[in-house]
Amino acid sequence: MKKFVLFLFVFLQMPFSAFAQQLHEDYQGTWHGKVIEVLDDETRIIPGTDTEQKYQTIRAEVLDGPKEGEVIRIENDYLELDEGDRFYFNYYVYIDGTEEYGVLNIDRRIPLLILFLVFVSAVLLLGGWQGLRSLVALFGSVFAIFYILMPGILAGWNPLVISVVVASGILFVAIFFTHGFNRESVVAYSGTMLAVLLTGLLAILSVHLASLSGFADEAATYLNFNTRGALDFTALLIGAIIIGVLGVLDDIAVTQAAVVTELFDSNPSLTRRDVYRRALRVGREHVGALVNTLVLAYTGASLPLLLHFYMSSSSLSMAISSELFATEIVRTIVGSVGLIMTVPFVTLLSVIYLKNYKSKHSHSHSHGHKH
Repeated sequence: MKKFVLFLFVFLQMPFSAFAQQLHEDYQGTWHGKVIEVLDDETRIIPGTDTEQKYQTIRAEVLDGPKEGEVIRIENDYLELDEGDRFYFNYYVYIDGTEEYGVLNIDRRIPLLILFLVFVSAVLLLGGWQGLRSLVALFGSVFAIFYILMPGILAGWNPLVISVVVASGILFVAIFFTHGFNRESVVAYSGTMLAVLLTGLLAILSVHLASLSGFADEAATYLNFNTRGALDFTALLIGAIIIGVLGVLDDIAVTQAAVVTELFDSNPSLTRRDVYRRALRVGREHVGALVNTLVLAYTGASLPLLLHFYMSSSSLSMAISSELFATEIVRTIVGSVGLIMTVPFVTLLSVIYLKNYKSKHSHSHSHGHKH
């Protein structure tokens, strides 16, 4: 009888305990603050390591949220703050009523806005009207990524399919709005889209051949938890590779179309074969520079990762076999091959469709040579 009563007591407590846990939520929100005073600033050793870490005690004014205007005390061991710095912090209230604040990040909006204005000014001063159109194309690309690509993926669309669709839209805006609605742009867009499709096929083959899962970093793991495993991360990785090479594909496609037009304009007596051969030579030089740019860009973005593997005791073969390292290698190789494939496609389309075409951007003059 006593065992039954004990069992009944435990059984009845379980739902109420679970219900109480559901009612209570430690995390209250993320708010904005400003450092009023650094009360204490010291260096401590992280327990179990020989690594030093800054530790601060600060007084800060809350700038928004339910505690706006209040002055709080924060123990900060995340990043170094100075008096006057604006930052974001998390606010927690535990079940016993204890309050805690944790520094999340520095507010970088003002310096980023200044840098953005410098960038816009430089584009407009150098590019003029075409620079303005390129900015419109840039904003269109950002809009497509944040308001079509990302919501579409989270809504359940196949990441690979929607990446190709969004890529076609981004290229359309980037090429036609920047370089105008003309035959050169049509040729550049057509050749680039063909290269995008072939790059996508190569990405699919490479990702599956290397058995990449798409979980190369902790961000993918967190996203998987937040979406409850609803996303196909392999397809997401392939889509990311396609989106990542759009800029360089656009660059080389437009350049090749312009080179072919200039060659025809400068000497109308040239045959299509001659122009193709000469334009291809320019394309090879361009590809050499862009492949180097692509590799250096990925290397720069992965420099902390490279240093980590350089300092680790694991062998080179073990390092490059890791998901994180292998993903960057595949991304670089697929992007480079896609870049290389763009040159002959766009050049071939250009010599077929741009002969006798007079570009309004051309600075050369034809003198009515007969063909």
